[in-house]
Amino acid sequence: MTTSASIARGTGSGLTYAVLGWAVAYGGVRLAWTIGEAPEFGPFVSDLLGFTGWRSVALCVAAGVLAVALDRAATWRPVLAGVAWTVTGALVAAAGILLPELVGFLLFTVGPYFDPVALASRLGCVTGAALLGLATAGYQRRTRGDCPDCCRTGRPGLRRSAPARWARWAAYAAVVGLVTRFAAQFVVGFDGLTQNASLIGLEIGLLLAGVLLPLALVHRWGEIWPGWVPLLAGRRIPRLLLLVPGFGLGAGIVAYFGMGIVQLSSGSVSQFSDTFLWVAMSAYCLLGLGLLAASGDYHLRTRVPCRACDR
Repeated sequence: MTTSASIARGTGSGLTYAVLGWAVAYGGVRLAWTIGEAPEFGPFVSDLLGFTGWRSVALCVAAGVLAVALDRAATWRPVLAGVAWTVTGALVAAAGILLPELVGFLLFTVGPYFDPVALASRLGCVTGAALLGLATAGYQRRTRGDCPDCCRTGRPGLRRSAPARWARWAAYAAVVGLVTRFAAQFVVGFDGLTQNASLIGLEIGLLLAGVLLPLALVHRWGEIWPGWVPLLAGRRIPRLLLLVPGFGLGAGIVAYFGMGIVQLSSGSVSQFSDTFLWVAMSAYCLLGLGLLAASGDYHLRTRVPCRACDR
């Protein structure tokens, strides 16, 4: 085993213990709330979306079992990785209400229904998703490719400098999703929305996230600061400046509005018409999926090349 592979193995073991510790701690809380009396969480009834009661306990158990399986697997098993990513996604979806809460914090308002216990629970759920996601990504790096240093796939020495065609389409689809969302709002009217400073700030943030961000992920000015930017013109843009909001917002939007679509399909009652909700939530999901796809291509295209295989 090479030195880099040994390091990757050691990191994987550390993440395994972290996931197991989280599963015991957070799973213990979920178990206590399931068999005992859970706190009251205001109008949302529950702190999580969809995965409550024994389903939340099952998610914690599944995460712990998968962490051990990922650590012990010595070869690439697509089904194992797929199940692990599915459980990771389920944990993110369960904590989907974090998206509007974090937006509220950015706008310096927490709203009338803020509950610190529920927020702590959702943060705990997302922590488990992050740990399991890192363990799964580490497993892929350790077993998937043929280079012992980076385990990447693809032809050695071949690197793309331009975005893939599918990434461009994904970025443009994200913009279409945002335009569709605002078009739906235009049809039903903006009454009340233009009187709230927080909502105005949210709309401005949506424009930035739904137009500038996806386009920056697939254009040159998303890698090098344009000439009209003072002091920074010509310098390389830090990858995380786009990747963190790209992956973070994409995952949050898909989780929150994806669970919203599930609730809508089950017949949940709302002050808005079903037609508006279907269009608006589907448009948001299109925006989130576009951001995730474009961010994935940006990551692959701009990551530091491996010194051994130049991938």
